[in-house]
Amino acid sequence: MKRIVAPSILSADFGNLERDIKMIDRSAAEWVHIDVMDGLFVPNISFGFPVMKPVRRATAKVLDVHLMIVEPEKYVKRFVEAGADYVTFHHEACANPRAAIADIKAAGAKAGVSVKPATPVEAIFDYLSELDMVLIMSVEPGFGGQSFMPHSLDKVRALRKEIEEKGYNCLIEIDGGISAKNAREVFDAGVDVIVAGSSVFGAEDQEQAILNILNA
Repeated sequence: MKRIVAPSILSADFGNLERDIKMIDRSAAEWVHIDVMDGLFVPNISFGFPVMKPVRRATAKVLDVHLMIVEPEKYVKRFVEAGADYVTFHHEACANPRAAIADIKAAGAKAGVSVKPATPVEAIFDYLSELDMVLIMSVEPGFGGQSFMPHSLDKVRALRKEIEEKGYNCLIEIDGGISAKNAREVFDAGVDVIVAGSSVFGAEDQEQAILNILNA
């Protein structure tokens, strides 16, 4: 299993976004996590294509785009064209996950699916073989600063077991309420990629906060 930290720019200083992206670029983080919210699937609105392009210009690191939007299949190709390396959509928001996965891959990116805290991870097992990544939400999607839901690790363990038993090449990502205090438990459960927002951008030394998560 890998150990990757993906700082979420949803928690960055939007007035100094280039500065914060450059911090990620200098740091031990390998990915940049971009949360796209439409005010419908989740009750908040974040950003879309206009923000993606300058972020792509500012870093060579992996752009990990998490779509918290309705009908994501309408937009996945455009996010790849805007520079996404991974595009993850929600199982709960997509009428035809297989078609969305195929569209993401045809556009040249890797495909992920996310499940909300109330959704059993087994719901995506039918098409798990087609995925490059599964994102387990350990908080309710749409808001930063929430407390980690410990039961989400049961979903991680069930998913890791299925991936290993079937021999799939699929990463496990988790998002919500994670810091250096609980990162070791999260990695030990079988997670490859930790999304970290306020625990990184709220720290006095942000690059050290990333290292602390990686080395937990």
